[in-house]
Amino acid sequence: MSEDKSSYKQIFKATSIFGGVQVFNILISIIRSKFIAVLLGPTGMGIAGLLLSTVTLMSSLTSFGLGVSSVKDIAAAHESKKNEELLKISAILNKLVWITGLLGTVLTLVLSPLLSKLTFNNYEYTWSFILLSSTLFLGQLTLGKDAVLQGTRQLKWLASANMVSSIVSLIITLPLYYFYGLKGIVPGMIVISCCTLVITQFFYGKLKLVLPQVSKKETWEKGKSMLKMGFFLSLSGLIITGCAYIMRIFITKVGGLADVGFYNAGFGILNSYVGIIFTAMATDYYPRLSGVINDKVKFISVVNQQGNVALLILGPILTAFIVFINIAIIILYSKEFLSINLMIQYSAIGFFFKTASWLLGFVVLAKGSTKLFFRCELVANLYITIMNCVGYYYWGLQGLGISFIVGYILYLLQMLYVTQKFYGFYFEPYFIKVFIIQLAIACLALCCIRLIDNTLVSYILGSILIAITMVFSLYSINKIINVKELISKIKRK
Repeated sequence: MSEDKSSYKQIFKATSIFGGVQVFNILISIIRSKFIAVLLGPTGMGIAGLLLSTVTLMSSLTSFGLGVSSVKDIAAAHESKKNEELLKISAILNKLVWITGLLGTVLTLVLSPLLSKLTFNNYEYTWSFILLSSTLFLGQLTLGKDAVLQGTRQLKWLASANMVSSIVSLIITLPLYYFYGLKGIVPGMIVISCCTLVITQFFYGKLKLVLPQVSKKETWEKGKSMLKMGFFLSLSGLIITGCAYIMRIFITKVGGLADVGFYNAGFGILNSYVGIIFTAMATDYYPRLSGVINDKVKFISVVNQQGNVALLILGPILTAFIVFINIAIIILYSKEFLSINLMIQYSAIGFFFKTASWLLGFVVLAKGSTKLFFRCELVANLYITIMNCVGYYYWGLQGLGISFIVGYILYLLQMLYVTQKFYGFYFEPYFIKVFIIQLAIACLALCCIRLIDNTLVSYILGSILIAITMVFSLYSINKIINVKELISKIKRK
């Protein structure tokens, strides 16, 4: 029991620390999104979303997963105090990000007319893609420096780089949107990439690494292991990015650019403001799970503990989103975006199933079954994308929320089957109990908001349900750890 309590404390502490950085970035994102929504409107958000998703797709094609695979090698050298090995790996990584960055830039330059035609059904944005090709090179250089900071566990510098980049980028890009409107979107994206690289370089420079010269032969021999490891992870990321790209193109052709803006705004809220929990937890969860993955009893315990914490934190947040989503939309965007409320409310229910399947995805990765992980992601993203297209075609934005629920129920069942069959995994009774309680409260909140015509009454009942889920979460958390003791420890950090 003492070991369990210690494990829970570690989970909460890591989530709190890394979550703080995410909260800061989200506050900056809220300000940026609000200004873009007001200054550029849904169409502007749609254009920005399509440009960004296309560039992200090209980056996924050419990054070779170096952001993931290199951290492992750098961290191993740093942990074993092999400074010479650390410098050599960093030098090799530096060469690889230059090569892959240039590859991404050249490929985007060459394909610019085609990308414009596929994305916007015209050639008007060819020059936009030509200019944005530089962001692939800048982004890959930044990725290399981030990997070294993360691998050497300079998380404070890494966090500082992210926060300062967010502030500086915001200060510089907002005037571009104000004075140039839609024409400021592309320069804004380039400025953000430049600022991020310069600021990351500043903190990277604090390491004072003197990188050795490495030959082409040595770069290939040592670098191919990084490229090989990241290949399937990169493919998985490419599938996700590609499906999101297809979805946006489908919405553009069926509904128009404004609906793409609504789609980006709706899932942007959930992915940014709820996804913070996933981002914060993954920093600690994946390496901790990897450390015990060969011990069946321990890895099952780690997954269930992480799941309990995730549900206890997410339950109140998702229920609050369901109840007060209209207010949140107006604060974050404008009244013009209220048509996305149903999509977000249904998707919030789907996030409970996404949480459980997210836990299981890391099990496959920690086991080193990258090919199996790739196959799971390929199949899941195919049927989720098909259901999203069907949902939007017949029921519009609301249909996307419904398809989100159905898609992640199927994905959870798929991952449960895979992890049980290959690794003997199962969810413990306590996790199932917490899952059912939090899901039931959120569903009741959705019924109150959708079925009760009196807005005041629905808000009162919804607030009561939020209070219930908060009390349940706090009571459950206090049972597994001493909350006051944990808070005092975090403050001391």
